[in-house]
Amino acid sequence: MAGLAVAAAAFFAVTASLPARPAPDASGVAGTVDEVAAGESPASATHQHGANELKIDPHGLVMRNDAGISRARFAFGPVTPVGPESPLRAVLNGAHPGEVFESPQAFKQAVVTARSADSEWRPSTVVQVRGVSWDGYRVTLVGV
Repeated sequence: MAGLAVAAAAFFAVTASLPARPAPDASGVAGTVDEVAAGESPASATHQHGANELKIDPHGLVMRNDAGISRARFAFGPVTPVGPESPLRAVLNGAHPGEVFESPQAFKQAVVTARSADSEWRPSTVVQVRGVSWDGYRVTLVGV
């Protein structure tokens, strides 16, 4: 009887330590980004996911939750990661670049700056993607 109690306790300890959800699906999110990047502009999409946090860089993303870490690369990049304080945020949210930037050159400079910034872990449950074209310059903006 004591052996059964020990086995039951061990089983409970193991099952209690298992994550409550699967590891995040970075390839699914990357697929959504690639669909927008490869499509006609303007285009947009959102992708809900099971990560607690993620990092986005011009060539891919990393997602993590209590079950693990998942990585994926973009097939159609580079994309432009958009941080919460970036002037590109308004464009990601639907504004025309001409409403936010003085000129196409200022828009291009904001894209260059965003692509060269270090990626940071950001809390998120959804990724937002928007393909934008202004004066012949096409970019794919990605943010949380």
